[in-house]
Amino acid sequence: MSQKIILAHLAVIAANIIYGLNYVIAKGIMPDYLQPRVIILFRVLGAMIVFQLVSLFFPKEKVSKKDLWRLALCAVFGIAINQIMFFEGLNLSTPINASIIMVSIPILVLLFSHFFIGDRMSTNKIIGILLGALGAAWLILHGSDFLFTSGTFIGNLFLLINASSYALFLVLVKPLMAKYSPLTIMKWLFTFGLVLVFPFSIRLTLDADYTQIPFKIWMSVGYVILFTTVLAYFLNNFSLKKISPTMNSSYAYLQPFLATLVALALGKDYLTWTEVIAALFIFTGVYFVSRKAAVQKKMRK
Repeated sequence: MSQKIILAHLAVIAANIIYGLNYVIAKGIMPDYLQPRVIILFRVLGAMIVFQLVSLFFPKEKVSKKDLWRLALCAVFGIAINQIMFFEGLNLSTPINASIIMVSIPILVLLFSHFFIGDRMSTNKIIGILLGALGAAWLILHGSDFLFTSGTFIGNLFLLINASSYALFLVLVKPLMAKYSPLTIMKWLFTFGLVLVFPFSIRLTLDADYTQIPFKIWMSVGYVILFTTVLAYFLNNFSLKKISPTMNSSYAYLQPFLATLVALALGKDYLTWTEVIAALFIFTGVYFVSRKAAVQKKMRK
């Protein structure tokens, strides 16, 4: 395995650590302090400013008109629908429900990759997806309540739309990663994304009462903007230059497991056989998904 492939895997692992923490951090902001769409406008605007400024220090890449339209489409699914549905859904549902529903992303990526970019659904990929799903579901469901009551049904539906939208985004953006740098992709994605979310968020943003927000909540907002949005999006798209959307999305199964590791480090939980068994399933699943890519690469040589 080359150094670039290893870096791609490390990048997507880091992104999923950030996402794993985001469930609890973002939930703590809503709805007592800020409405979901206010946070969305903050994060999209903040990310757009960061990527535009950073791009000034690097050579400018010219993007063709055809690819600009594709980037706009990617922004619809990867920024607008994805973020609005995630935050609105998380606001109405629970972090546990959100984590479980996110397990569907690799399965959806596998289906979208098959139909949109001709990625063959091999036996290894299917086995890997199923093993990862089993491990993540075992970890989350053990001793927890998965609620589909009337109070959370709409939120869960929004989260499922979010998962579908993000899975489609991963597939659509993959061809662009072969032509442009991750920085160029991110700059245009969040520029288009800001245009898309602005009409749905500006009124709530102007009406919010910012005087009642404590410092720790502003720190949480900062985490959502700088880590969950800027850094995690960049790392995910960086990884797509070297690994497939299916491989990338399979790491979503690590989110509940990685969140458990953080809880252990902070002394808020203790290790049980549940975490150990789940980890074995998750890492075995990721191995099966990546093993096929390695075999294909070897055959091409």
